[in-house]
Amino acid sequence: MAKYQRILLKLSGEVMAGHGSFGVDPARVKALAEEVSEVARAGVQIGLVVGGGNFFRGVAAAAQDMDRVTADHMGMLSTVINALALQDSLEKQGMPTRVMTAITMNEVAEPYIRRRAIRHLEKGRIVIFAGGTSNPYFSTDTAATLRGLEIHAEIVAKATRVDGVYDKDPLTNAGAERFPEISYSEVLSKNLKVMDASAVAMCRDNHLPIVVFDLNVHGNIMRMTRGEPIGTLIH
Repeated sequence: MAKYQRILLKLSGEVMAGHGSFGVDPARVKALAEEVSEVARAGVQIGLVVGGGNFFRGVAAAAQDMDRVTADHMGMLSTVINALALQDSLEKQGMPTRVMTAITMNEVAEPYIRRRAIRHLEKGRIVIFAGGTSNPYFSTDTAATLRGLEIHAEIVAKATRVDGVYDKDPLTNAGAERFPEISYSEVLSKNLKVMDASAVAMCRDNHLPIVVFDLNVHGNIMRMTRGEPIGTLIH
């Protein structure tokens, strides 16, 4: 039995690349689509935000000589590529899926209209929100939080390569300790880099909980929707 009836699932672009460092790995996307489909068939309404870091990131070294606004727009377009790849794979699983973009491109996807997005969710469609917020200087973490609030999601679930929030980077510090639970204020005061500060502050101000969990463990999306104690709960 699912604890949450409507979730906003945030995926990093790097997840789409699988074991590679660039592009889309069809096998990884298929496995991801299978997990998401299983959760949707259990009756959970799912909004998805995918990053674009497997193609282009506005703050990356590759963009250091670029105008930041131009670089961020390139990053937003990268999220559309990922959203279309994920939509294709979800539809092959038999799941009705809609891609909605903050940057209008009618030949490719629907424009983001809040009421239409909520209606899609109510009809059992998976909605993938692409194009960030359409504004530069805002990360996909912030876009995920914004969309989560707009669609009245019960939780923002950030799926990453680590199994929660740590006091230090667990990938470089063997002695890093994981927090089972932590407050929004602690995340901000300790400057923990799990999400952008603006995204955490928005969740705090609107009482929207965040769960950070490891996507590489099969079945974790379902466990998260059931409220099982995986990862770190920020509340």
